[in-house]
Amino acid sequence: MVGVVALVLLVQDIPLVSHLRTVERDRLTTKLERDAFILAGRSEDQLSEGTEDPTLEGIVARYEEAEGVSVVVVDVDGLAVVGTSFDVGENFTNRPEIVEALSGRPTTGDRSSETLGGDLFYVAVPVLSGPDVVGAIRISAPASLISHEVQTRLAGLAIALLISVLIAAIAALVLSSTVTRPMRRLKVATQRLADGDLGQRAEIAEGPSEMRSLARSFNTMAAQLEQLVARQRAFAGTASHQLRTPLTALRLRLETLAQHVSEADAEHAEAAIAEVDRLRRMIEGLLMLTRAEDTAIAPIPVDIAAVARDRAAHWLPLAEEAHVSITLTVPDSARALAVVGSVEQIIDNLVDNALDVCGPDGRIELAVQARGSLWDLHVIDNGPGLSVAEREEAFERFWRGGSSTPGGSGLGLAIVRQFVEAADGTVVLEESAMGGIDAVVTLHSA
Repeated sequence: MVGVVALVLLVQDIPLVSHLRTVERDRLTTKLERDAFILAGRSEDQLSEGTEDPTLEGIVARYEEAEGVSVVVVDVDGLAVVGTSFDVGENFTNRPEIVEALSGRPTTGDRSSETLGGDLFYVAVPVLSGPDVVGAIRISAPASLISHEVQTRLAGLAIALLISVLIAAIAALVLSSTVTRPMRRLKVATQRLADGDLGQRAEIAEGPSEMRSLARSFNTMAAQLEQLVARQRAFAGTASHQLRTPLTALRLRLETLAQHVSEADAEHAEAAIAEVDRLRRMIEGLLMLTRAEDTAIAPIPVDIAAVARDRAAHWLPLAEEAHVSITLTVPDSARALAVVGSVEQIIDNLVDNALDVCGPDGRIELAVQARGSLWDLHVIDNGPGLSVAEREEAFERFWRGGSSTPGGSGLGLAIVRQFVEAADGTVVLEESAMGGIDAVVTLHSA
């Protein structure tokens, strides 16, 4: 807005300035011509009758002091009669403007002056007595003085232009603030909603009508999203309870059936029980993944070293039963930002996957290491490992490697990635020095 106003003023005022400069110069020239004719009338008696007027020199001196110019009065022969800046009797017939005025023609203009050492502006008029020319008067000044007078007059126009731009700037700030303030508030509300605050709403009391309409639409969207997520969470919780009960009952019935059938049929019953267990694990994994995706809680400081020690102690009996060793290398404390309860799920899923691929005499290493402002959580195994392509696909839902346990759901790594990304961290699968997989979870320091 300021730029447009400034451009309009420049387009309008540049020609105006040129015009006003010409008008002001003409005004000054007319004023000096008028003064010259007044002084000519005052000098007529002295020049026509040859009598000395003692007051004329005082009038000329006061005029020169008031206007900052130089005045010379010459007789018909071009000799100076009155002039405070010149000697009386000095010959001015070598000045073309004096010669022009003595011929009876007023003249104005600029010329170079050796006396001044620069350009001279002059007004020269004849002194008439009846039809006869009895002398001439010249009013002169340095051309720079006239230019300065013109520029002084034009300074007012420049001040008006600056005031106009200043008013435009103030108006632009007021106008823009009425638009940008509600936009900034809406941006903050949007960011908070994106961070998981589903109860966030935008203010609709201020701002232009378009912004209020946009805020109302945002609030409607946020309310619908909150209801949708609430229903989804309610469904996840309900499904968790509703599905586990019939699956547990089905498993018990299959176990009972296996005790009352032949050995061949018992094998089919055991296979059916394994499929029920796999279905149960898959349902629990899907529900856990749903909860991970719905996680909107801001990360909090968590001592992942303490969590790693606790989970290693939890998994150690199962690992010993499978003849797999678990080693732990963690510092006394390692505070990182993570969603509450997620570090336990991350370690459990990674250790569970490592146990699936490690055979007898296998090894699992659980380590926490500092790296600048980050913490790296490693779960390393000596299993068969994965190819580069398989490591990239492993985080997809239901993906299962060739060495995975047949009853696996293929959701463990997807759940891990969801929890890690909720804390703005990263997780990658790398080749370990033992030939297996090094699952590296990176979290920000708290």
